[in-house]
Amino acid sequence: MQILKARKSVNDYLVSPLRFVRFLVTTSCRAVVLPRFGGPEVLEVRPNVEVPDLKPNEVLVRTRAVSINPLDTRMRSGYGRSIFEPLLPLILGRDISGEVAAVGASVRSLTVGQEVFGALHPTAVRGTYADYAVLSEDELTPKPVSVTHADASAIPFAALTAWRALKCAARMSEGQTLLVLGGGGAVGFAAVQFSVASGCHVSATCGSKSIDRVLAAGAEQAVDYSSKDIELAIKGKFDAVLDTIGAPETERLGLNFLKRGGHYMTLHGETAALADHYGLALGLPIATTVLLKKRMQTWYSYGIDYSYIYMRADAEGLEEIRRLSETGKLKIPVDKTFHMTQVREAHEAKDKRLIAGKVVLEFD
Repeated sequence: MQILKARKSVNDYLVSPLRFVRFLVTTSCRAVVLPRFGGPEVLEVRPNVEVPDLKPNEVLVRTRAVSINPLDTRMRSGYGRSIFEPLLPLILGRDISGEVAAVGASVRSLTVGQEVFGALHPTAVRGTYADYAVLSEDELTPKPVSVTHADASAIPFAALTAWRALKCAARMSEGQTLLVLGGGGAVGFAAVQFSVASGCHVSATCGSKSIDRVLAAGAEQAVDYSSKDIELAIKGKFDAVLDTIGAPETERLGLNFLKRGGHYMTLHGETAALADHYGLALGLPIATTVLLKKRMQTWYSYGIDYSYIYMRADAEGLEEIRRLSETGKLKIPVDKTFHMTQVREAHEAKDKRLIAGKVVLEFD
């Protein structure tokens, strides 16, 4: 890591009128780089990767921990190739927990030295697998003192995805009913906890090892999808279904479990896959057409709203995530941590499904 020391002139510490911050400006740092698509072996830990200058609304974060999301391993393998290949080499990573190292001129809610956590948008090119990461102010929130960096880094991306489904798409409110298909995964488990905290009635499918945890989080039903006939085991109809699996069978189940006027939400939209297959010029219009067709079919056949769910930065969502995390009502269990220099081993463990839950990379 290369450091450019701040000069002694007061102007070098001036961030905005009446606001002074002392810090060292980082010009390069260690990072995990993806030079080409492939298996875990393509990941490279490079010692001197440039740190870009901050825009007025951006924050430089000294990374303490990042979690490995399914999006990271899929991107490494070539998912979204049509979008990301021209931009190689990339830095993977969306979640982060660390400390504010510097702030842009218009940043008001965060200060240097403050512990924060948050997540980048799915299409970000310079991710968080680096000693220093750059995020916008609205992608970060103060980290609760009671939550470790490793645990905090496992929360934001999954929780913001669940928040977008429940609050932006379905607009869930107290007393409504939700079925989560895949409630043992990070997004599904976050959705269970959000809904319980909002006073909703939640049921979920999950693996046998997750049943006790999902029930302890407040779900009224937790059904092992591998050993039971789900259609017989789950009782009732629901206002919304969040399908974190996205298989044809789970889509069929989800639609059948919904009340008329309900919301079916899937994490597995077809935009990136179609863009990869047909190229951006054709793939994006085709993906839009496919979604519109599905929305029309489900509305006219079932009276159901159909949506693809993607994570987006959301200041209100992050504040709620911080509040629930601080009170212990929102947790994403971390199964194993690796040092960032062991990133290949961590990705290999996720690829081979040796570790079912969240994996976190820790930084010095």
